[in-house]
Amino acid sequence: MKHVMRITLMAIIIFMLAISAACAPKQAPNANQGSEAPEQSGEHVQQPENGANPQESGNNNSHGQEEDSVRDMLEQLSTAEKIGQLVMVGVEGTAPDDTARQFIESYHVGGFIFYKNNISDTKQAVGFINELKKMNAHNRVPLLLSVDEEGGRVSRMPEQFQALPAAQTIGASGSAELASGLGTVVGKELAGFGLNMDFAPVMDINSNPDNPVIGSRSFGNDAKTVSEMGIAMLQGIKQEGVIPVVKHFPGHGDTSVDSHLGLPVVEHDMERLRKLELVPFAKAMEEGADVVMVAHLLMPKLDAEQPASFSKAVIHDVLREELGFEGVVVTDDMTMGAIVKHYDIGEAAVKFIQGGGNIVLVGHERERQLAVIDALTAAVKRGDIPAEVLDERVYTILKLKEKYGLKDDPASGPDIEAINEEITDILTKYKIKTVK
Repeated sequence: MKHVMRITLMAIIIFMLAISAACAPKQAPNANQGSEAPEQSGEHVQQPENGANPQESGNNNSHGQEEDSVRDMLEQLSTAEKIGQLVMVGVEGTAPDDTARQFIESYHVGGFIFYKNNISDTKQAVGFINELKKMNAHNRVPLLLSVDEEGGRVSRMPEQFQALPAAQTIGASGSAELASGLGTVVGKELAGFGLNMDFAPVMDINSNPDNPVIGSRSFGNDAKTVSEMGIAMLQGIKQEGVIPVVKHFPGHGDTSVDSHLGLPVVEHDMERLRKLELVPFAKAMEEGADVVMVAHLLMPKLDAEQPASFSKAVIHDVLREELGFEGVVVTDDMTMGAIVKHYDIGEAAVKFIQGGGNIVLVGHERERQLAVIDALTAAVKRGDIPAEVLDERVYTILKLKEKYGLKDDPASGPDIEAINEEITDILTKYKIKTVK
């Protein structure tokens, strides 16, 4: 009986001790107590404010990086849609046709370029561009819609607009304010049509008086003038939400062959280029240039086989590595004589992407445009353009489109009267006559 009472008493004592332990305040274990608590570092873990889940605070990805909407968009694209972003095409006529529809709906091209024969008047041009945007509405990515609008003899605007002076005239004025003002005017004209990219300003130094293709398109024959005027015009264009494109890298000023017709050869080495031709481009990049156009120039001292427009030595080694450019690189029109008379356009397009480029510009001829798309598609399938390279090239394009807030919303048209009045005021102030 005593034995049973002793056992009962011990059970009551153990029960009371258990209750007491459960009610006692708990202390966080420290590193010396051999605890298996999750604070393995021994440091206090700060809880997020407002009751947020630790995994949701700041961002929701596993790499500790800010949320990346561009990366999210990239991951939603199919391979065909990604390849389409690498291509910009031109179309014939003054209204969208079945070819334009096919490029948008079947090939998901990233953009279009418009030439003089695509634009007859303001109403027609606005309707044309808005229709392309409407066609693209079902695609995830808005279109780049571009022209070469430099002023002078290179203009795509309807005759309803007052003509703008050539770069040479602007440079001769010595006024960066004039260059900026005219850049703003160009931006307003293009934005009114819904165009969002201008292949200007020209950053070539007109160092060869026998140059058949640059000439008055250049701001001058020295690096300082070209840099100052080009950057001022770039900033004016950019101010209106239009993407300026500096061209023709690494410098088309000292050539005696028109690359529209043949392949110019430039014998300069890197020492010469660093002192002259590259200077305006480098300064433009420092001042926020987002896009660079690469020229069809054979530069044997840099690459004896491929023109600059698809040379890894020029695009990757010089533009990307030496100058540190991280933006979008676009070719000059790949249907120009410099390419089609000497190279296979599809192979050239693939080498351009492999070499560090982003957008292949194919301005003319549906068969050649499709040849480029087919070649890029085959290269991706073979692994010649690896998936990670494809993603990197497209990511840069999408980042550009996001930066400028591109949308496929319809445009209402430019205010021609107000723009012409602004042009008149600027030209009167600087006593400039427009001579193309």
